[in-house]
Amino acid sequence: MSLFKARDWWSTVLGDKEEFDQGCLCLADVDNTGNGQDKIIVGSFMGYLRIFNPHPVKTGDGAQAEDLLLEVDLRDPILQVEVGKFVSGTEMLHLAVLHSRKLCVYSVSGTLGNVEHGNQYQIKLMYEHNLQRTACNMTYGSFGGVKGRDLICIQSMDGMLMVFEQESYAFGRFLPGSLLPGPLAYSSRTDSFITVSSCRQVESYKYQVLAFATDADKRQETEQQKHGSGKRLIVDWTLNIGEQALDICIVSFNQSASSVFVLGERNFFCLKDNGQIRFMKKLDYSPSCFLPYCSVSEGTINTLIGNHNNMLHIYQDVTLKWATQLPHVPVAVRVGCLHDLKGVIVTLSDEGHLQCSYLGTDPSLFQAPKVESRELNYDELDKELKELQKVIKNVNKSQGVWPLTEREDDLKVSAMVSPNFDSVSQATDAEVGADLVPSVTVKVTLQNRVALQKVKLSIYVQPPLVLTDDQFTFESMAPDMTRTVGFSIYLKGSYLPPELEGNAVVSYSRPTGIPRVSQCKFRLPLKLVCLPGQPSKTASHKLTIDTNKSPVSLLSLFPGFAKQLEDDQVNVMGFHFLGGSQVTLLASKTSQRYRIQSEQFEDLWLITNELIIRLQEYFEKQGIKDFTCSFSGPVPLQEYFELIDHHFELRINGEKLEELLSERAVQFRAIQRRLLTRFKDKTPAPLQHLDTLLDGTYKQVIALADAVEENQDNLFQSFTRLKSATHLVILLIGLWQKLSADQIAILEAAFLPLQQDTQELGWEETVDAALSHLLKTCLSKSSKEQALNFSSQLDIPKDTSRLKKHITLLCDRLAKGGRLCLSTDAAAPQTMVMPGGCAPIPESDLEERSIEQDSSELFTNHKHLMMETPVPEVSPLQGVTE
Repeated sequence: MSLFKARDWWSTVLGDKEEFDQGCLCLADVDNTGNGQDKIIVGSFMGYLRIFNPHPVKTGDGAQAEDLLLEVDLRDPILQVEVGKFVSGTEMLHLAVLHSRKLCVYSVSGTLGNVEHGNQYQIKLMYEHNLQRTACNMTYGSFGGVKGRDLICIQSMDGMLMVFEQESYAFGRFLPGSLLPGPLAYSSRTDSFITVSSCRQVESYKYQVLAFATDADKRQETEQQKHGSGKRLIVDWTLNIGEQALDICIVSFNQSASSVFVLGERNFFCLKDNGQIRFMKKLDYSPSCFLPYCSVSEGTINTLIGNHNNMLHIYQDVTLKWATQLPHVPVAVRVGCLHDLKGVIVTLSDEGHLQCSYLGTDPSLFQAPKVESRELNYDELDKELKELQKVIKNVNKSQGVWPLTEREDDLKVSAMVSPNFDSVSQATDAEVGADLVPSVTVKVTLQNRVALQKVKLSIYVQPPLVLTDDQFTFESMAPDMTRTVGFSIYLKGSYLPPELEGNAVVSYSRPTGIPRVSQCKFRLPLKLVCLPGQPSKTASHKLTIDTNKSPVSLLSLFPGFAKQLEDDQVNVMGFHFLGGSQVTLLASKTSQRYRIQSEQFEDLWLITNELIIRLQEYFEKQGIKDFTCSFSGPVPLQEYFELIDHHFELRINGEKLEELLSERAVQFRAIQRRLLTRFKDKTPAPLQHLDTLLDGTYKQVIALADAVEENQDNLFQSFTRLKSATHLVILLIGLWQKLSADQIAILEAAFLPLQQDTQELGWEETVDAALSHLLKTCLSKSSKEQALNFSSQLDIPKDTSRLKKHITLLCDRLAKGGRLCLSTDAAAPQTMVMPGGCAPIPESDLEERSIEQDSSELFTNHKHLMMETPVPEVSPLQGVTE
């Protein structure tokens, strides 16, 4: 048994699927026996009232039948139970039960039994009050200093305090500015009510002020009040605690001093009568209930605080004195005298676990038996050790280092894209200039083999594509269960996404608690962002893709984009993107070439990639496995560099705008301080046009903030276009040098390291660091370059010249036979067979200039080179001829 575990003295579970809260537990001598023994009164939200008098035969026993004195169904949810002197003409204790629309006061009495069945207990309704407003909680006490009786104050859900003088209703008052009710307590020493408002501040109201204030039936001020007659409800004192309160308790040392205890969501406060903080304690856990009581030590207070970690902490002022483990999360805690045992801690959980426990330790009576001493046979131990090592070695050989105890098919994720658009488009907030933006439905199916917990499905697509739903959560999935979710995807922005591929990622926990992740990729149709268009005869940017097979009819490759069906147009097709740009695709009649042309360089990517994918799928269906595509070059680096410069220019512009905005904000605050000083001055002084300067600075701040937002939008669009162009350049380099899939993956990791770039970490410096690493490792000339160290800090560069030189040098190394790999050991022998050798990476600007001059002959302006390609300029009506 653990030293810090609460000692179970008596416990039971109340009802079946009943719910309880902090007001549902009370300890008192409710049947007025006078022997000082408390009874446990419990009410539930199901309407059941139970009274217990525990008599365990031995410590830790559960509830016996005779422990339950009374159980009655009151048919209405019980919000709170209290015991006090609630009946006029007598000072005996009675039970007050608060329902949502009713307050009932009962008398609890017992009849001695003449047989072995024991005593009989019953309750008698003394009186009840029907409430006009829904109740939240209540408190009681000797309001106004009355002697020998207790009055009841009920707080409604709309912030009204209703005071009952036993059998009669006294008055009702609305708390000013009340939005949501908070915990309520009564301080007898100051004769005031203390609560915590929705403004997160502790408020105190005198009972006399409440009694003489305006009646609650008139919430709005009348004309007489405005002219001075009548009294308004004024708060005595307030204290802002900055968080919502869970409970309030008042503890008195003596008649001359008392303390107000407030339990917040993360802090525990002790206040004086006048609202000043006596002390506070920051809690490292989420509390659930508390109970302060006077300590044995003079001037100190002990506090029991339960939390959601099944722990009960005991503090003396702010010092933690004891911590004990409970079997449940307590929502209410009380201390009483049960069966001549003083200081029993009674806790109640929200599910009805009622436990009486005490602190301390139990002596352990167990003694370990003596071990018989025997001589060790070391030869047998060595033999047994060798056999075990042999078994371990065989297991490692057959199953690897880690045994495969878990199958990989715990969860199968599959995605299906609808072949047709939605009949009613879900693109309600699209910013595209087209009349109607289509949307397509995607269904993701989850099939699990074993029971799974906390299953979360997340969907990702490339912006400006957006989803109607991107998060789906399942608390649990039974074995062999299938779940299918659907959502729609559409184009929101007026520019193109860098990819038409989506990703469905599922995170879940296995029954053993091990977290796992599964994912599934799906491809969106081209017609989601593109419509059939008119072919264009001329274009600024052109690409030619070579193949080793006869040209395929474009109508069979793109059946949904044929705008005309004449025989002489089967080798020309136009594409009109929803953002407004156009791309033309031409297939040669005689050669094995395809040309893609457009006015924007980045717009070539989607059509080029879609063409290669559809060509591969077409020849796979024909059973042809040796189909290949190639690109004869040159790589269009100048157009790519223009996009890099534009993106970098927007980043620099964003930094300048943020600096200007920061300067104007500092100036705005300085003017505000000067104006405030002038207004506070007892002798008025002229403003000296400070108000005009403040207005002008405010307008500048607003204009700069709008400019920053606009620049951020432009930067995001520029980065998306840059990613499209980067995908295209990687594709062309792979076709140009016939790179393998692993080498293309290395290029993608180097050129596309970020999903989004920021001012702190941008695309330019990240890519430059990755390219420098490749050039000094797998594409290096000697081992000296591989031993060079790099700076671990990435800062925004002054310009893009170094990045552009590294990109040019990378293509130059690949053109001379260099190959990409991640292992530096495998890179060394590759550099030995590179034709002509590779120049070392320049460490100065002079060396870079010489290399740039050498490589300028190979990578020139792509616009001029396309004039010399073997495929001449033709009209769409004639096709492509040699």
